[in-house]
Order: sequence, then C-alpha cells, then structure tokens
Amino acid sequence: MKIYVTDLNGEEQELEGVEGWRVMEIIRDYGLPIKAECGGACACATCHVYVNEDWLDRLPEKRDEEEDMLDEAMDVRDNSRLSCQIIMSEELDGLRVKLANDPEDL
Repeated sequence: MKIYVTDLNGEEQELEGVEGWRVMEIIRDYGLPIKAECGGACACATCHVYVNEDWLDRLPEKRDEEEDMLDEAMDVRDNSRLSCQIIMSEELDGLRVKLANDPEDL
C-alpha cells in the first residue's frame, strides 16, 4: 500500500502504508515534518493535512471531535483532515495528501 505525501516544499514523497496504522504515524515514521503532538488522540490539530479532492469521498466522515480540533487549525479548507483520524487500509492504497503549513512558519 502506498501513500503519496506532498511536503512543505511541494515535493511528493511515496510512503509505504501499513494496514491499520494512522496516516499520521506513517508520515511521522518516515521523518516528514508533522508535529502530531497528541500522538493520535484527536486532542490537537498538529497533524493537519489536505486530502486530494479525488480521495475525499473515500474517507470516513469526520467525527465531531475532529471537526472541533480543525476549528483550532490554521488555514482550514474543505479538504482539511487530521491525519491521525485516517486509518490506512487497502481501500486507501494510493491516498494523496499534502502537509498543511506549520503554524510557526506562517
């Protein structure tokens, strides 16, 4: 399974996905700059990503907790998601996301 992640420099990275892992964990384990301060507890918005439009309908709906945390994020868009709330599966093979800008860089 693959995940394609566009980093903050606009370069696309091809990552090997792991069934059942959070997309945030995969991005972090590859050393890409994602803070993920709460470790996947949906208690912050530091794993904010933009999901490629072609993939939005394939993801599970946002839960209320994710919506609440996205309210705290910078530069939220219609395709904003928290990568800790996206669980990798065969159905998501080829998922494309872009890292959101780090609030400290804005």
